[in-house]
Order: sequence, then C-alpha cells, then structure tokens
Amino acid sequence: MPLSAIAINCSLKRRGSGDSSTDAMIGLLIAELAKRAVAFGGTIRIADHDVKPGVSSDEGEGDAWPALRRNILDHDILLFGTPIWMGQPSSIAKRVLERMDAFLSETDDKGRMPSTGKVALVAVVGNEDGAHHVSAELYQALSDTGWTIPAAAVCYWVGEAMAKTDFNQLPKAPDKVRETAAMCASNAAHLARLLKDQPYPGSG
Repeated sequence: MPLSAIAINCSLKRRGSGDSSTDAMIGLLIAELAKRAVAFGGTIRIADHDVKPGVSSDEGEGDAWPALRRNILDHDILLFGTPIWMGQPSSIAKRVLERMDAFLSETDDKGRMPSTGKVALVAVVGNEDGAHHVSAELYQALSDTGWTIPAAAVCYWVGEAMAKTDFNQLPKAPDKVRETAAMCASNAAHLARLLKDQPYPGSG
C-alpha cells in the first residue's frame, strides 16, 4: 500500500531569508524515506504562513492553519523539523503543537483523533545543547495529540557550543547522522505500513 510523507519546518526564518539547516536535516530523512517507496508531499515552512495563536483548528479570518492542517493530515508520515533556541523547540514549533491540541476534542465515535494511525518523526538542529530535551518535548506533545512515535524517531545534529558553523554549512552530513536518518526512515515506513493495514481499533 503506497505511503506519503509531509514535512513542516518550524525555523524562525521565512523561506526567502536564506537556507535553513532544518531543511537540510529534513532532506536527509526524505531521501531515506524515498528509498523505502514513501512519496514526498513537500515541506511547509510555517513561518511563511499566518498561523494564528490558539488551541482550535480554526482561529477565524486570515488563519492559515485550517488548510495546513488538512494538508498535513492527508499524509501518513509527518516530519516535524525544528531548530533549537535557548535549549527548546522554536516558538513556531510550540505554536503548531498548540494548534494540534484541538485534536483531543475532535475524536470519532471510537475516541480516535484525526492523527490516529499516522506516524511522526522529529528533525532537530542547533549549535547548542538541547537535542534530547527538544525531542522529549516533541515526543510527548505529538503522542498526546494522537501521533504514533516509532523507535529511534529523532535525527539531530548539534554543533560545538558557541561555534559559528551550521548544519547546512558542513561539507557533508556526518556518517552517524546519515546512519540515524536511515534508521528513522526505516522504522517510520515500517510502522506506517502496519498501521495503514491494521488501523488502531479505538475504544467503545
């Protein structure tokens, strides 16, 4: 059964303001998913869209989230990419998670959220410590809002403290990062196929 993935990039940079290391990390995961016959539906740079603050699926006139939400939920795998800022996920990443909070009240007659049966991977980059903290925060929030987290679900790179080299400035991705991306993609594709073939039964 064919699978598709979509990525969200929660960089603070708009697309026109320069290359994003988060995009580079997402690109590694997409390349590995493609090897496993997973189609790619593109990357949404959240900073390019007017995602209103709030915890509902539609915050009214001008809110870009309803269309983005539909697009995200049309795919089997979500790649959730964020840079590290002050040891935490970006403020944009937190806004996306706050909007997904609405899933908790949008369940079907068996208690399943719109994201139930869909798999999430995490892509993290930064030049400071915090990758484990960031992935822990994202794992918890994504699980709370219905996404399924596979084993080894994060691929990250953290540069030397206070250094000036970003991930997208490296001559090539380190071997360990590439190996991790391959394992993330393999686990996500495997789990997504299982869930598509045998969806969660829900309760009630």
